[in-house]
Amino acid sequence: MLTEKVTIDFSRLPNRSLAYGWVEGLLDFMFPNYHHDNKDIPAEQSLREQLIALLKPVKNGEAAKTAIAFFEKVNAIYHALINDARFFEKADPAAESIEEVIAAYPGFYAIAVHRIAHELYLLKVPVLPRLISEYAHTKTGIDIHPGASIGVPFFIDHGTGVVVGQTTVIGKNVKLYQGVTLGALAVRKEESGAKRHPTIEDNVIIYAGSCILGGKTTVGHDSVIGGNVWLTDSVLPYSIVYHTNQVKVRDKSELNEVIDFII
Repeated sequence: MLTEKVTIDFSRLPNRSLAYGWVEGLLDFMFPNYHHDNKDIPAEQSLREQLIALLKPVKNGEAAKTAIAFFEKVNAIYHALINDARFFEKADPAAESIEEVIAAYPGFYAIAVHRIAHELYLLKVPVLPRLISEYAHTKTGIDIHPGASIGVPFFIDHGTGVVVGQTTVIGKNVKLYQGVTLGALAVRKEESGAKRHPTIEDNVIIYAGSCILGGKTTVGHDSVIGGNVWLTDSVLPYSIVYHTNQVKVRDKSELNEVIDFII
């Protein structure tokens, strides 16, 4: 039995199940038959009404006005995603069509949900953008805060373990690979409004496992960050940053026991 139970009122938050269904419906609206389940394509009016219902707990009297403002952005979101999908097809030799990218690539799905969540974030909608972003996170393993500003087009390959923090700014034609973190250095809670995450300029490639930290850290345009790089200082445009692997052939007499890790 719970004792000294804390009162938590979830009625003040948007309904999570409705939020998840609304996002999937919006994707069907933009990409008809995206889910290929033979259901009717949701009408804009229906999606608008669902959004108003989601917004009422957090925007109260401004729910309808905010929903109208969001749907004025949907055309721009759609064309941004088409450009993203074309960038995926061009960047990945394994991609055979933009239809395949849209239907099957977790990186594209995470970006699509982010572009929806980010527009809500810009409209100062509380909680709902984060619910939507975390929904994509659970489905893809890609964690993009809705506050992150991401240019068009953008490419995430494989994607598992990618983390993009709230105040990250990413330019156009940027490619990220799995396990990349664009994060913050340690900051106090009272600094939560400050820029804590890096800026990645146009045409940058960041390979798997790299960690780029800090609000003052800028990766200059047309740079390449190699795999497993730890970066907390800015680099100039056209830079190449990488670690050099060192291979040592050991003599049999050097080690009595072979290093053997079991993970």
